[in-house]
Amino acid sequence: MGLSIEEVTIDLAALSSRPGFSPPVIENTDGRVNIVGIHRSREPSGGLSLILNGHMDAVPESPEELWRHPPFFPAVEDGWMYGRGSGDMKAGIVAYYSAFQALAEPGPQPAAPVILQSVIEEECTGNSALACLEAGYRADAAIIPQPFGQCIMHAKLDVMRLQVGITVKPSHVLDTSAGINAIESVYVIFDGLRQLEAHWNEPEQRHPKYAHHAHPVNFNLGKIEGDDWGSTAPSRCIADIRVGFYPGMELGQVRGALETRIREIAASDPHYRGATVKIHYRGFQAEGCVVDRQDSMMTALARAHSEVVGEDCEFTASTATTNARFFQIN
Repeated sequence: MGLSIEEVTIDLAALSSRPGFSPPVIENTDGRVNIVGIHRSREPSGGLSLILNGHMDAVPESPEELWRHPPFFPAVEDGWMYGRGSGDMKAGIVAYYSAFQALAEPGPQPAAPVILQSVIEEECTGNSALACLEAGYRADAAIIPQPFGQCIMHAKLDVMRLQVGITVKPSHVLDTSAGINAIESVYVIFDGLRQLEAHWNEPEQRHPKYAHHAHPVNFNLGKIEGDDWGSTAPSRCIADIRVGFYPGMELGQVRGALETRIREIAASDPHYRGATVKIHYRGFQAEGCVVDRQDSMMTALARAHSEVVGEDCEFTASTATTNARFFQIN
């Protein structure tokens, strides 16, 4: 499409001190790179530059028998394409490719560079978008065509991922009372954390952008890993937990609240007699963000939507996270 193409590697050591960096889940990015394409006007005359950013990675496909169509073979049904990652977010990437194809045709040209960023890792940390900014690929505005439907996201929650590891005295099933079941202990901890989740969802605790949301803050126990023997009460368990929280809540404040609640549970519940409980932070340590709906980029997006679709666009406050935060804090 006539773009200047460059590759951007993910140097985790170089990024580790940058605002927004998260401890990696995927620590080896060898052979995996971001692709950056730059469209420059044939007659540059100043103006405002733009980034179109999208991610190539996708979440795991879950059991194949739950799919109507095999996840790795695209299928079109009633005008919708089905397949792993087709919505989140290959559709958005196709949309901005179409925009760059239009720029390659004769006709009016942007007065400043338009930058394509195809990034490899958004689902766990977003460090790849941070790498593009660190490499100098910046602009006056950025648009992420994330699949939120016919709406513009103007706020998003913060997200934190943590691992809780429990090590306890093992026991044989002959007499399970002689020890503690580490997997059962994880459920006790998570039930206790749900009390904190409920507290943050109380109306007086909410960020104004989420005042009318049914249940904005969600804690999720997404993965557990226990021992390797079915006839022994497990002596260890590692749980991966995802925590949402509001824009403006500092990461240290959230970690402190989580750690205090976990210590309270471990100190008071009999499941933790002699147990060792460790907390490790990997993956998202992602601050939320709020974008002014009256910002010139937001009003231009809304106006373009109305012209194309024929109706006004809704604004939404998302309970998920995106790479948008990096373009605010860097």
